[in-house]
Amino acid sequence: MLFKNIVGQSGVKKRLVQSANDGRVAHAQLFYGPQGSGALSLAIAYAQYLFCTNKQAADSCGACPSCIKFSKLIHPDLHFSFPIILNKNNRLSSDYIADWREIIANNHYFNYSEWNTHIADENKQSIIPADEASDILKKLSLTAYEGGYKMLIMWLPEKMNADAANRLLKLIEEPPDKTVFLFVTEKEEHVLRTIVSRTQIVKINRLADEEVKSGLIELKKINEADAARVAFLSDGDFSEALALTQNNDEADDFNFNNFSNWMRDCYTGRTQLVKILRWSELIAGIGRENQKTFLAYGINLLREVIMHSYTAGHLVKISGKELQFVKNFSPHVDANLCSDIVNMLNEASYQIERNANAKIMFTDLSVNILTEFGKYKGIKV
Repeated sequence: MLFKNIVGQSGVKKRLVQSANDGRVAHAQLFYGPQGSGALSLAIAYAQYLFCTNKQAADSCGACPSCIKFSKLIHPDLHFSFPIILNKNNRLSSDYIADWREIIANNHYFNYSEWNTHIADENKQSIIPADEASDILKKLSLTAYEGGYKMLIMWLPEKMNADAANRLLKLIEEPPDKTVFLFVTEKEEHVLRTIVSRTQIVKINRLADEEVKSGLIELKKINEADAARVAFLSDGDFSEALALTQNNDEADDFNFNNFSNWMRDCYTGRTQLVKILRWSELIAGIGRENQKTFLAYGINLLREVIMHSYTAGHLVKISGKELQFVKNFSPHVDANLCSDIVNMLNEASYQIERNANAKIMFTDLSVNILTEFGKYKGIKV
């Protein structure tokens, strides 16, 4: 993985390169960035730069024996740990290493749900089990094969149970010489505090719309207008942006029609309750990834309603049917109400990741939004 293959994040790249060149490599680092920011890719690129035997001014050479091994993720001194689906045949990350290499080769911006789907199905939840910690201790106790660094990259340490984390604490605190831990998380607040306190934080920001747009034009070769629209809808999440580029017009129409009708029905009130219940059944049946995409679409559309309220439409970035919806909807709501609904949609997306019952969750969400609209209009509910 080369730094140049990662969208945006120029500031982080420069700091990582500088720390390596200055010999200031902390033995335990926590790469913390939201989904789709490229945190895992940056950790891998940083590891490759540390191992590279012919470092360039701002990147690995990509051609030395170490870089060639990194390009296939087969360097003997690079180890990975990540959430897995436990079963009688697979108990460790190493049992899934072929799947791990495959998904990174195909799309290194993949997210947790996509990983679960890749190794099992989207309705199962993977974890980092206690046995994984014992395996890590064994691997890192060995002498480096090539006499340099020994590196562990752990993706989503928040999925590690307390037993596994406690087994690793002493090694993290007092690692063997030239042993480096790179933890990569999307939710730093969910990582065990005893792990966080022993790491140097590498903060990675959400991508700007312009960075997402440029990345899509370069990587997917789509036109500028489509890239700008996808960048807006993805809200700085490049994994979401890549997923949106694969959506066809039918999927776009589905999201718009169902979200706009849902908002109108909730706004109308309890006379539309039967329709809302039918809608909940429909959305519950489209699959978890499609549900998350639908909610992300709605969140971004409501943010444009908020922007329209504050700027009288001057900074709204959408066009076509979405713009018409924003113009029609804005006079009937205010920014605070829309912000409250956005928070509800974000919470719903989180619950989907936690494998909540979709039919119950969307029904409850609909009733809560309907209630908020009723309070806003002064209707006793």
